[in-house]
Amino acid sequence: MVLDACVLANQTVADLLLRLAEDPPLILPRWSEEILGEVRRTHRKLGWPDALAESWQEDVTACFPEASFSAPARLTTRLGNQAKDRHVLGTAIVSEAGTIVTFNLRDFPVPALSPWGIQAKHPDAFVLELLRSRPVDMLAKVEGMARRHGTAKTLEKLRRDLPAFASTLGPRMKH
Repeated sequence: MVLDACVLANQTVADLLLRLAEDPPLILPRWSEEILGEVRRTHRKLGWPDALAESWQEDVTACFPEASFSAPARLTTRLGNQAKDRHVLGTAIVSEAGTIVTFNLRDFPVPALSPWGIQAKHPDAFVLELLRSRPVDMLAKVEGMARRHGTAKTLEKLRRDLPAFASTLGPRMKH
């Protein structure tokens, strides 16, 4: 699946999704240099120190070298979704991803995606589906996050952007 910049720029959501891509992988993330450029600009707007933002970019590209794809302009210019996000749909098409994970669902209307067999999902719905289909694996990945911050703090962070996931997950977590 393609991870949109708005998802990757969200520290907690990106942490969870990138953990899902680590061994053993539950997802195969995809992005483009343009998506990572948007993440960099967002990190700058959020006040991240340049060294931290650059380190994040270097780490994510080093850890997932197979995730980077580039959509040609001759493809993206003819796509029917929001103009500023045509590169995201183009990345999904080129990488043969069936899903775009994004907070900005309105930028990816079904009529623009369906000819390509692609769907857009909110990250909360996406991880909730994974929790339902792979509960043991998902719990293990989130417990990895909880080892760093504790269960209560991890659930609090997840609840901000992934409320349905956090509510469903909470009772299953070791406190």
